Amino acid sequence: MAMPIRSRTGLIVAIVAAVLVLGGLGGLYAIQREIKQRVAEALAPIGSASRIDISFWLTSVELRDVHLKAPHGWPTTDSLRAGRITVTTDPRAFLQHRIHIRDVTVHDFVMVVVRNADGSIQILPNLRDAVASAAPAPVADTSSHPGLPRENVIDRVAFENGSFEFYDRSVSDPPHRVTLSDAKATVGPIHLPALADRTQVAVTGEIKGPQHTGQVSFSGWVKIASEDSQTTTTLRGVDVATLAPYLIRKPGARTQIAGGTLDLDITATVSAFHVHAPGTITLRQLQLARPAQGHEALDTFLAIPTHIAIDALKAHNGDITLHFVLDGDLHDPKFKLDESLMTEVRAGFAKALGVSAEDVVKGAGETAKGIGEALRRLLGGGQPSK
Repeated sequence: MAMPIRSRTGLIVAIVAAVLVLGGLGGLYAIQREIKQRVAEALAPIGSASRIDISFWLTSVELRDVHLKAPHGWPTTDSLRAGRITVTTDPRAFLQHRIHIRDVTVHDFVMVVVRNADGSIQILPNLRDAVASAAPAPVADTSSHPGLPRENVIDRVAFENGSFEFYDRSVSDPPHRVTLSDAKATVGPIHLPALADRTQVAVTGEIKGPQHTGQVSFSGWVKIASEDSQTTTTLRGVDVATLAPYLIRKPGARTQIAGGTLDLDITATVSAFHVHAPGTITLRQLQLARPAQGHEALDTFLAIPTHIAIDALKAHNGDITLHFVLDGDLHDPKFKLDESLMTEVRAGFAKALGVSAEDVVKGAGETAKGIGEALRRLLGGGQPSK
């Protein structure tokens, strides 16, 4: 018996619907493969991932065992290692020919940050260069290109369960290493390509020293394009010995830090390349090893002869609080942020200890004389001068 027309029509509709669904699913699979290939090709010049997964509805990308290569001369092989990176996207933005990334989370990571001898900071240099080379040329008049977006947005970048390793060539060679462990960080939103809006930044972690584990936090906002910013940095209970290269910078110095912790509070505002940063440093239970006989002239701590500092610290039970203000033009070649900070700290340390300017000058003279005598002996230049 012939099938009724209504039944035949329903069957045809069902078949067409099934074909459309299967075609759509096939299209999604094809898009998934295309995206995965594009991600792998983009990653290849700067690193690798053992696995790349794309969610069914194209809402997320996951990369496993990620390695980003370090440039030549870097202290480590990779600039970033991560067990997993997840990227959550907004598929609707693709229909508008723009990029809207809701979240990027880097899990189980080790990120290396290098400070060069001139004080400049390098973070993921290969990634930065790759992004810069891949960025499209700016369009002068977007009104004539209505399909082009005015900006792309990354709402949030997060780092979970990892560590930041700082290598500082400005204080020593090979570079001094400080590790911020058990670290977390968030950055965002990031508005591309202008980078003119405020981006919030927050970082927390621990610095483990020989005797103490200190807490570190950094938060605030920055306008990446103009470099304007307002940030607060806090250290609590950081082992002073970990920061020794920053506090003892005299050539030939033999001063040993036997114990103590450091607290720091500093709020920095940068506007039009002018920095204003008041702060406080508290040294708690600071203990310095007394110089060996014959080395008193060479040993200094914050530009004060160590033996003078030890005697003065006894009167304060090893606790000293220093107040300082950094103020200067970052474009002025004569203004060096590190040098200005250390000058403020040295002056505050001497004032807090009650050490006179005469003692400091005398100590500096003894140090210079001691270095000269050491060189004389090293070069076989005869008996020390009186």
